[in-house]
Amino acid sequence: MTVEPARSAASLSVPAPRSAVEPPTAGAPVPPGGRAAWLAWSVGVSVYVLAVIHRTSLGVAGLDAAERFGIGASALSTFSILQVLVYAAMQVPVGLLVDRFGPRRVLLLGVLLLSTGQLAFAFSSSFAPALASRAVLGCGDAMTFISVLRIAARWFPAAKNPFVAQLTGLAGMGGNLVTTVVLAQALHSEGWTPTFTAIALLGVAVFALVALFLKDAPAVVRPVGPPAARPKVRRQIQDCWREPGTRLGLWIHFTTQFPGNAFGLLWGMPYLIEAQGMSRGEAGGLLTLLVLSNMSFGFLFGRLLSRSARARMPIVLTVVATTASGWALVLAWPGGHPPMWLLIGIILVMGSNGPASLVGLDYARTRNPAERLGTASGIVNMGGFIGTMITLFGIGVLLDALSPSGAGAYSADAFRWAFCWQYVPLALGTAMILRLRRRLAAADA
Repeated sequence: MTVEPARSAASLSVPAPRSAVEPPTAGAPVPPGGRAAWLAWSVGVSVYVLAVIHRTSLGVAGLDAAERFGIGASALSTFSILQVLVYAAMQVPVGLLVDRFGPRRVLLLGVLLLSTGQLAFAFSSSFAPALASRAVLGCGDAMTFISVLRIAARWFPAAKNPFVAQLTGLAGMGGNLVTTVVLAQALHSEGWTPTFTAIALLGVAVFALVALFLKDAPAVVRPVGPPAARPKVRRQIQDCWREPGTRLGLWIHFTTQFPGNAFGLLWGMPYLIEAQGMSRGEAGGLLTLLVLSNMSFGFLFGRLLSRSARARMPIVLTVVATTASGWALVLAWPGGHPPMWLLIGIILVMGSNGPASLVGLDYARTRNPAERLGTASGIVNMGGFIGTMITLFGIGVLLDALSPSGAGAYSADAFRWAFCWQYVPLALGTAMILRLRRRLAAADA
């Protein structure tokens, strides 16, 4: 990904919304930014980093979990599917909570749920309790990202928000890096229960950090006088949904995020080890490369988006096309064993998926008033995790269907056909992006 493709595709972009280019309303308080804003963001983002560590922990423990609980691919995928399902289902309720009670309280509750779920998972020895613990973890995870975005919107000027949002995703990838480097090694050397218990106890320090140092907003933007009347929950959701930018943001998030998400959350490690014959160390190295690529694209996209809103749609369409083409080449390779250079290539491409999905949140931010930003962000943030859930489940079912009964491992050919399932949500999401893009362009004309 370079700047040049975005420029060449500029004719495809949607005109910048009026709210993104007009000056703020006279007399409206402007967030100050500066050191205090970065401190508030840093405290908030520490919770998101912790959440990503919890969320991605199963990605390096999938084979261990299958052995510990005596389950196959379909049951194994249920862990991540349920976690993602809970995460997606909680997005709108969490957005409403953030809009009404502020991000600080929601983050504190999120830390409690994350630590409780992971601690229960550490001591689970059977499938059902472990599944319930991942659901609790998913609920806590759902409370983090939207809260951090709301903190950024209150502390930073509007022009800075796209860059800060990408930095938030980049920081979260730091948590993913901890998972692929530290957690994978700890599982091998320390075992299941000590490793997951240690992760759960990290929440104590993060909870104290938020409780002591985080403020919802600087004094200059805190409301004075009696609180304004709050719209009914149903009306708030309806108003967000009627906004075309919210719906476009949801489908952008859906389409761009799920390939890298499904690979990193669950199926990447089994694919590289069982289908490609790599060692755990080699597979972990490629997953680490995925994280580093994600961080690099996050910084690049953040810089592009902070300069011009016109870069949004070219970034999205380029990432979708490159991801689809890259996987087509990998899956079509004879024998299902692509060369290392090609595997590295698709890993690098999938690194762009997460940062591109944040473009959807930027559409929602610039199209909705401040009082419903949390709700709009929650609607958009459901998209990628619904796509991830569909992909995780589809791949798991196809792997079991394409493998002999009682097989201890899945063949390269089974993985190849199962991974073709990605093109179903990819085609649906792309069609919806193109449809809503035209509708948004018509609304701006």
